[in-house]
Amino acid sequence: MLRSPRMASIALIRPPSVVTRFALTLSQTPPLSIAYLAGSLLADGHEVLLVDAVGEALDHRWQGYRPEIQCNGLELAEIVRRVPHDRALVGISCMFSNEWPVVRDLIALLREALPRATLVLGGEHATAVPERCLEDSPGLDACALGEGEETVVGLARALDRGQPLTSVAGLLVRGPDGPQRTSPRARILAVGALPRPAWERTPLERYLERGLSFGVDRGRTVPLVSTRGCPYRCTFCSSASMWGTRYVMREPSDVVDEMQAHVERYGAEAFDFYDLTAVVKRDWILALCEAMSRRGLRVTWQLPSGTRSEAIDADVAKAMYRAGCRNVSYAPESGSPRTLRRIKKQVRLDHMLSSMKAAIGAGLNVKANLIMGFPGETTQDIAQTLAFAAQMARAGVHDASVWTFVPYPGSALFDELVASGRIGALDDDYYASLLSYSDLANARSYDDALTDRQLQRYRLLGLATFYGASWALHPGRPLAAASHLVRGRYESRAEMSVASLVRRATARLAEAAGGRRT
Repeated sequence: MLRSPRMASIALIRPPSVVTRFALTLSQTPPLSIAYLAGSLLADGHEVLLVDAVGEALDHRWQGYRPEIQCNGLELAEIVRRVPHDRALVGISCMFSNEWPVVRDLIALLREALPRATLVLGGEHATAVPERCLEDSPGLDACALGEGEETVVGLARALDRGQPLTSVAGLLVRGPDGPQRTSPRARILAVGALPRPAWERTPLERYLERGLSFGVDRGRTVPLVSTRGCPYRCTFCSSASMWGTRYVMREPSDVVDEMQAHVERYGAEAFDFYDLTAVVKRDWILALCEAMSRRGLRVTWQLPSGTRSEAIDADVAKAMYRAGCRNVSYAPESGSPRTLRRIKKQVRLDHMLSSMKAAIGAGLNVKANLIMGFPGETTQDIAQTLAFAAQMARAGVHDASVWTFVPYPGSALFDELVASGRIGALDDDYYASLLSYSDLANARSYDDALTDRQLQRYRLLGLATFYGASWALHPGRPLAAASHLVRGRYESRAEMSVASLVRRATARLAEAAGGRRT
């Protein structure tokens, strides 16, 4: 019996998360990207199976591709077993390049088990280095470049109609004469018109019942995006290659409609905005706050990714708090004006401090992200970043992350380091090194002025500077944090990170004790 038109059978896979043993978090977040893809496919009439390797095995850890690396989620053979052999199209997401060695091995197993299926890779890694992905993974048929909702629907329709993959825009396709790029796909401008994420096809409840999300655990938390893209071109960021620089905002009323739908369907109590740069337009964020307040939703929300500061003044911060916002992350990146110019980070540190003070004064819990070890940084630049960390503590900032620079594929600094020979083969050692940004035990320096060990010491000094000054100036905070940890109700990402490290250390000790007994 022939299948009716526009009914391709599809599987979408979110791979296990990949972390180091001493990483601050496990990246246990609901699978927003494949949920969006599934929503578009279902709306177009296709049959879709989702395999969220993380959500379907939240407590399972296994050895990664290097001794210091752990994977969290289903093991690869189990993922393959969950994909029916009748799937015409299998889409695999690889949002983070450090996951690529695991995804590469998964593709090989899928090709062996499903020899007739079309295997397509999507996500930021596929967009950044698609030729390399096809070279590394002989079983892969194509890479989807950029936003995936329209591309995956185009793929499904092409397969149903017997059309070649080269007829679908937005791909790099394996061909007999080498990889072939199809016509570029335009950015999606009507983001609000996209079908909503198909959360019903994911194990969302497992995340909700445990408060697992990108931001601070404030109850049953559903992720959403209110904007796409970023109008800036920071040289350490791969956003421009994935999304372009056109910044697209949804209508505030549409965002609130989605929130209300999640409250009614899933009992959502909180929302994480996964936007790259949520606050750019002052009028828009005020309109969003007004729409939330007018609707009367009894929920909280937060901006955990790191936002701009230009639009957040005292009035905006108060409006955000009244509308339910409780946590905001800022991304100054560096305290050195010279470094900021070099990485094209268009911020004024004095304005950012003023914005942080306004947010704190309005009652928001404020976090800041700093990065050390950019190529070309000097010890004087890092000293200025340390001084800025102390200034943030003095201003009342509650929480700070001090990352070390890593060169993400798709970023301008990655291209520069490849061209100079500083980055050689894109092998498993390189992909593992990308995890050093959040590893408390290791760092990898791409700065000629710093060794790996020196960079790691500066990172620890940055954390000590911020929290030492913060706790000295606000002596009640350590006691409050301890109370939050005991009660399991957190106010900051730092508290959640400490709790995560303690849980994992306890689990390792229990495993070791069990091994000794047997």
